[in-house]
Amino acid sequence: MSRGGFVTFEGIDGAGKSSHVAGAAAWLRARGLDVLETREPGGTELAERIRGLVLTFEMEPLTEALLVFAARHDHVERVVRPALARGQWVVCDRFTDSSFVYQGDGRGLARTDLTWLAARAHPGLLPDRTYWFDLPPAQAAERVADRAAADRFESEQLAFFERVAAGYARIAHAEPKRVLRIDGALPRERVAAAIETDLSDLLVVVGAADA
Repeated sequence: MSRGGFVTFEGIDGAGKSSHVAGAAAWLRARGLDVLETREPGGTELAERIRGLVLTFEMEPLTEALLVFAARHDHVERVVRPALARGQWVVCDRFTDSSFVYQGDGRGLARTDLTWLAARAHPGLLPDRTYWFDLPPAQAAERVADRAAADRFESEQLAFFERVAAGYARIAHAEPKRVLRIDGALPRERVAAAIETDLSDLLVVVGAADA
């Protein structure tokens, strides 16, 4: 059985990534693929409960990181790895890049500590493709302001998101073969078309890797 593909969506709050997760999953299903759509923190009953804590309660940065990686480990072991082993494609709203930029660049935790946690939470597992939605933090903040109830992250100050955005840019520069920058300011149709074009190429690459 061929392995599945692992696709993640990243970006600061308000960049527009979440609205395209379902579209990407639907596009893959239309090509006859078995697709699992999921999110982080979350994806399992335990991880969803941890998500509620992380988005609601004030806590120290290290506590926040430990909870996020605990949720991720449960999600990966119970959902992501089994799905990939079955040949499913996994489309996930956020993964470990979020921890490096939110708890790292945003909260100030050391990258070495986050790398240690990642190596234990999901050893050897990286996305085949990450779509990074890049949008100026001030513009993203305007979008978030229109939401009825902002969570603990969405309520952060602009300077926090500027640090997070810079962290995403650093990752994209370091891993250009995995991370594809998406201009979050483009019309929805153009963004969807860019993702679908890249997914077409990714299907070939993942298929070739299994050959």
